[in-house]
Amino acid sequence: MKYVYVPKGVCSKKYEFEMNGTKIESVVITGGCSGNLRGISRIIAGKEIDEVIEAFEGVQCGPRPTSCPDQIAQALIAYRATL
Repeated sequence: MKYVYVPKGVCSKKYEFEMNGTKIESVVITGGCSGNLRGISRIIAGKEIDEVIEAFEGVQCGPRPTSCPDQIAQALIAYRATL
């Protein structure tokens, strides 16, 4: 199932997840720091959403109260609420 999330407060513009229940099959991130986000996309592919939420939720980027990893966690929390 495809799930699209628009992050808030970060440089990235869109997250497109391919989900299989609670498992992340893949994610494509538009915008942001390309190399870092492609790396994160590879790391989380095949992971369960709760594992990624636990690792990424609350991570900040400099003085910002959020970050791309935190926004990935927020996206997965919102997705989990639809299940």
